[in-house]
Amino acid sequence: MTITMHRSALLLCTLLLPMGAPAFGATPVQVFTLDNGLKILVREDHRAPVVVSQVWYKVGSSYEPSGLTGISHLLEHLMFKGTPTVPAGEFSRLIAANGGDENAFTSHDYTAYFQTLEKERLELSFRLEADRMRHLLLKPEDVAKEAQVVAEERRLRTEDQPEALTGEQFQATAYLTSPYRQPVIGWMQDIQAISPGDLQRWYQQWYAPNNATLVVVGDVEAAQVRDLASKHFGPLPPSTLTPPRSVAELPQQGERRIVVKTPAEVPAVMLGYKVPTLKTASTDWEPYALAVLDGVLNGGNSSRISRNLIRGTQVAAAASTDYNPTARLDDLFTLSGNPAPGRSSAELEKALRAEVAALRETQVSPEELARVIAQVVASDVYEQDSLFYQGMRLGILETVGLGWNRLDDYVQRIQAVTPEQVRTVARQYLTDDRLTVAILEPLPLEGRRLPQAGTATDHMIR
Repeated sequence: MTITMHRSALLLCTLLLPMGAPAFGATPVQVFTLDNGLKILVREDHRAPVVVSQVWYKVGSSYEPSGLTGISHLLEHLMFKGTPTVPAGEFSRLIAANGGDENAFTSHDYTAYFQTLEKERLELSFRLEADRMRHLLLKPEDVAKEAQVVAEERRLRTEDQPEALTGEQFQATAYLTSPYRQPVIGWMQDIQAISPGDLQRWYQQWYAPNNATLVVVGDVEAAQVRDLASKHFGPLPPSTLTPPRSVAELPQQGERRIVVKTPAEVPAVMLGYKVPTLKTASTDWEPYALAVLDGVLNGGNSSRISRNLIRGTQVAAAASTDYNPTARLDDLFTLSGNPAPGRSSAELEKALRAEVAALRETQVSPEELARVIAQVVASDVYEQDSLFYQGMRLGILETVGLGWNRLDDYVQRIQAVTPEQVRTVARQYLTDDRLTVAILEPLPLEGRRLPQAGTATDHMIR
């Protein structure tokens, strides 16, 4: 299973929330920290007798040194292979037997594990997660088998998927030194070479209470959650953490381009501009303006890409943008798409670049700005009906180092974005000298049938 968090998912609707309202709703988040360093975030939501429990570890592919790419994702797989007291497969069996569901995902910046259960079964989740936080069995035979599973996953989801393969090479071209150049799933030669000893050291270093956040959302009492967490997680020893050395991306000195030739049914175009995030921006309003700019280009059927490129000139069969304001490091603002039948990749690239140029040259109208904010933000309000989504926002913000309470002023910050600020960030960051372009040039399939595309992306993968 793969879970993606694209777009500016933290926007909230001007019309549905009063000015000054907390972006996360009326129920406050209660915070506890155990003596061993485990941080606990609890948000009570009593609408249904259900609880979501999530454990977030501050480790992902951007923490990995060269030669060990993919180790975080491989370890995530192995976390289901058992401990001395919970045999392999028993974790998932127990959750299912108690009417729950569970899964996990790895991203550039974190690895997370979650369960959804009837509220009275929360202690089961805590018992199982605390057990595998420090007592995982990493048997050589399990490591060898799961490495083969991940290698096959890589073949199916990346190497046999033309656009995924192009996206991976696109990332590796855009970045020279940033760890975001590495795929979350890892390079094949690294996956096949990771040893049980490598995994044991990685696990002992990063899977510890003082490197984790426990997020609980649902029909619970915060004090009871704290007591249960103290019972099960409290005895676990912390580890000595050595954060990875910060590696700043070298300044780009001109446009970069690659062409990826591989058997494919249709061509594709990808454009990526290096931009700051909430964590890295030196001017604090810029990520909010970039999030609004993202909505201007790709915020539903009335957005500029849909209106101008898909329905208007019909140069694109499909096109979209992506910006992740909660990335731990500087990220890419991307535009991508497939040319319509009879149209070329060059025509689509020209059209995408023209949309960017228009944002640099002319301010969006106040009416368009208001529509984008209301439209994109409204969908987020509905998504708050999901306990998982509520917990995920808390977990991401806390784990990347922004702090969960950055939600508190998000509505006001988005409402404060002006047309001039949108144009300013377009002029500052969406420039050719910060641009990487990737073109997927299809080769003949020669009777091959491509496997059905999975839902994995390089943002999060399971």
